[in-house]
Amino acid sequence: MKKLTTILYVFMTLLVFVVSCKSDDMNYKDATVTAVNTLYEPIDNRTIKILSSNTASVYFEWERVRVEDSGAALYEVVFDKKGNNFEEPLYRMVSDNNGNSNGATITHRILNRIASMAGVAPGETGELIWTVVASRGINTAVSAVVRNVSITTLDGFVDIPEELFLTGEGSEAGNMLTGAMPFKSVAPGEYEIFAQLTTGSTYQFVDRNQGTPRAFYSDGNLKLIESNTDESSMTAKTGVFRIQVDFNTATVAMTEIKTLGLWFSPDNKVLWNLNYEGKGIWSGSGIVNFKQEGWGRDERYKFQLTVNDGQDRTVQLGTLNGTDSKPTSQSPPSYYFVKWIESPTQWDDKWKFVDAVDGKSPTIKVILQGDKEYTHSVTVN
Repeated sequence: MKKLTTILYVFMTLLVFVVSCKSDDMNYKDATVTAVNTLYEPIDNRTIKILSSNTASVYFEWERVRVEDSGAALYEVVFDKKGNNFEEPLYRMVSDNNGNSNGATITHRILNRIASMAGVAPGETGELIWTVVASRGINTAVSAVVRNVSITTLDGFVDIPEELFLTGEGSEAGNMLTGAMPFKSVAPGEYEIFAQLTTGSTYQFVDRNQGTPRAFYSDGNLKLIESNTDESSMTAKTGVFRIQVDFNTATVAMTEIKTLGLWFSPDNKVLWNLNYEGKGIWSGSGIVNFKQEGWGRDERYKFQLTVNDGQDRTVQLGTLNGTDSKPTSQSPPSYYFVKWIESPTQWDDKWKFVDAVDGKSPTIKVILQGDKEYTHSVTVN
């Protein structure tokens, strides 16, 4: 019995010792970490010219630090304005491999955004400072080594909206964000809209029609700028405009649409003008008499506009999909699709009226709206 008691005592003593050791090991301790003493790349005072490529990047690299418990540290690259001290840095980014690497691959897109946060205007050069923060648990160490980097931003935007809308009291869309008019995406980073603007009131371009969108406006030189508060644009006159917004070059082009008329190719003239109804739609009615030729009656037509983008000039709207046939009841909607033509001609890019239009007063609508293909319709009354 005494021998059994001794064995039990020894066993309990060992058990307490093992549990105690495991308990001590499982108690997490925040180990101290040293600060980064050497920054490798990029070299001090390097100038980086931002490229529009989505894959363009700059590699930031530094020495590894020592940790009290011989574990691994985590790293962040921090940026600030020149003259600041990183107490409230402009931007923080964990290093590669979820913060475990002593290097960070930072895209030009992000660098352009940081420069913008520092107040560097598109197409200009500004200076930033950067350093590295090492951490282990709640313990952090900010490097005392600081490097300068000059960023030459894009003339345009790197972070380009996927959609764009027109809003504001000075636009026909009004102030209700949900009623904002959509732009048409015509090329990567390029948008356009046909809309009426009213002088004396302001308007903006926004990247969505709900929530809290990014907002943009153009200054007096038609430079596209992101609005930090409530900056807006204002037109010099009331009128209907083709508004072209290019985020690649940070520019806005304004072309006033003064008239839009039915161009009848056989007569080489505008028969009558359409009136602007609103939201990118023109409509009008008038007599159309086909022209008698030796081979039959000529029914070819398109549209002609008088516009002003600094001076009055003439442009046309013609068929997007070339045709030399009249439409039928089986013709696809694409038969009526419209494209903008800078150089007017008498015969090119025309459509043909159906026979029922001859001698009648059809209603014609030209529909230039951002959420659908530009098109038109002909209704025989």
